[in-house]
Amino acid sequence: MTTASNPASESRRAARTARRASGPAVAVGPDVTPDGTTAETVPVIASGVDTPAGRRRGPSERNRPLWMLIPGGLLMIIVIIVPLLLGIYMSLLDLDQYTLRQWIEAPFIAFANYVEAVTSTNLFHGVWLSVSYSFIATIIAMPIGIAAAVATQNAFKGRAVVRSVFLIPYVLPSFVVATVWRTMFQPGGIVEHGFKFFGADPGLFLNGPNTYWTLVFVQIWASWPFIYLLALAGLQAVDHEVHEAAALDGALWWTKLRYVVFPYLRGPISLAFIIGMLNHINNFTLPFVLFGIPAPHDVELLPVLTYVTSFQSFRFGLSAAMAVVSLILIAIPLFVYLRAVKLDDAETPGGRK
Repeated sequence: MTTASNPASESRRAARTARRASGPAVAVGPDVTPDGTTAETVPVIASGVDTPAGRRRGPSERNRPLWMLIPGGLLMIIVIIVPLLLGIYMSLLDLDQYTLRQWIEAPFIAFANYVEAVTSTNLFHGVWLSVSYSFIATIIAMPIGIAAAVATQNAFKGRAVVRSVFLIPYVLPSFVVATVWRTMFQPGGIVEHGFKFFGADPGLFLNGPNTYWTLVFVQIWASWPFIYLLALAGLQAVDHEVHEAAALDGALWWTKLRYVVFPYLRGPISLAFIIGMLNHINNFTLPFVLFGIPAPHDVELLPVLTYVTSFQSFRFGLSAAMAVVSLILIAIPLFVYLRAVKLDDAETPGGRK
């Protein structure tokens, strides 16, 4: 027995087929049959949003910027957050060579390690040495790096070779730099022979009162190419039309540097100063290889003092407290720089306030 097809049913089926072919819709109006009557409305629920390419995007893809941060967030937690929390927890324990094996059950002494670090160790001496030598080395390295960037900005024959030579101290590992200079500064080395050639007796470089300035000198030699790179990158942002306008106005080279070039270098130089300070304060390899352990008193920096306390005195809780102090010391200039950058962005026309 055959059943006559209903025009309204056929129209609805055709509408559904057309909707499947064209993608999801938000709403569907009334179907109109061939005889002019209105058929029953068929509701359609959109399950997604069509992209310009015709691909359906569901709710999970709309949240993609959030769940894509999960791998990086987990790595940051494992590599940074967990060791930081363990270090802070260890600084609150009486942890030494006797309690290290069951360090979780070590006696909890709260802030006693911090009190001992302040009152019974050379913590303030190490902090002063780290900050002062970092500041002096960075301040002296900055004009050297800027001068090298200005000297190699314009094209000349052999510029690529000169730029490559300037980068040698930066690309060498710290332990290589320290080993080379340790060999040169040792008694009977090339530096001592150079001073004696001019009739001077410099004394010992790796022990005694000259050790502080030896460390400053080696740090300057190793760090100025980094400032040179950032200053060179800042010089590339100077428009050639600005140089031409200054030349047409008859500006002298110092006036041109002061009012045309240096304003473009304010951001890169500020960044180089902060990064250089943080790197020098936290530098352990250079003084460790250059002077050895135990280091002379004049170069017993905070990282070296922390190492000696941990791996020679075996006071792991006390060294953890010193490491926390070092972290705070590094965080202060970093916070100041980030705050200054934020205020600088807020003052720009497109910045947020």
